[in-house]
Amino acid sequence: MTASAQPTIHASAVLVGTRAVLIRGAAGSGKSRLALGLIEAGRSGLLPFVRLVADDRSRLEAAHGRLLVRPAEKLAGLIEVRGLGLRRLPFEPVAVVGLVVDLDAADAERLPPAAQVEVIAGVPVPRLAVAPNGDPLQQIVSFLTSVAADAVEGG
Repeated sequence: MTASAQPTIHASAVLVGTRAVLIRGAAGSGKSRLALGLIEAGRSGLLPFVRLVADDRSRLEAAHGRLLVRPAEKLAGLIEVRGLGLRRLPFEPVAVVGLVVDLDAADAERLPPAAQVEVIAGVPVPRLAVAPNGDPLQQIVSFLTSVAADAVEGG
């Protein structure tokens, strides 16, 4: 099946460094706002290289043990900015997913017992569940720039 023939899912994606953050959530949950926040965090130097992959509609494909994400063809390079409409940004045509973020997740916990993993198309991917009214940008930046305390030896 060609990339353009694959069905899309309701998700946005942003490349951060060498891996994409796949952002899932219901309409109006803040996927585009979070994508823009990550892009701005890259511009400010808080995160390494950051670039839009897809907004609102994404295509997923498993390839060689990795989960790939692409934009829906007609939406490539476009992102919705609330109050301004659609805007065009530089974008990556494909990226390897390194983190799945679920906005307004019912199973979000303040102190989850262990790292969450979700299997998508047969590929395990780390998952971050964000509670309703949570601050997803802060959580993602912390996830990408720090090490879990229980993973640090001797402390």
